[in-house]
Amino acid sequence: MDGFAEHRAAIEAAGGQIVAASVDDEEKAGEIAAGKGFPIGYGVTRETADKLGSWWEDRRGIVQPSEFLLNAENKVMASSYSDGPIGRIDAADVIKVINFYESMQKK
Repeated sequence: MDGFAEHRAAIEAAGGQIVAASVDDEEKAGEIAAGKGFPIGYGVTRETADKLGSWWEDRRGIVQPSEFLLNAENKVMASSYSDGPIGRIDAADVIKVINFYESMQKK
């Protein structure tokens, strides 16, 4: 999430908005959100993970990273599902993707 905090201004300038969520409780999610500049929801459950098609890890009771780029109509334009520390969407790439889709709309 630090990468998204670092690129938040550029993402917003490109018309994007960042929203995150966690399995953590409200207090812990609030600690993580401090200084990020975007909201972080809390209390994600296995039911939510299942609805998103995300991988729920029973051993630790967590949802593995599931990232989505939505357009203005909330249609999923890109997604990433991870089951570990690699394969996540890079915040700098989000800016490129937003700009790409914007340029395609102008054609």
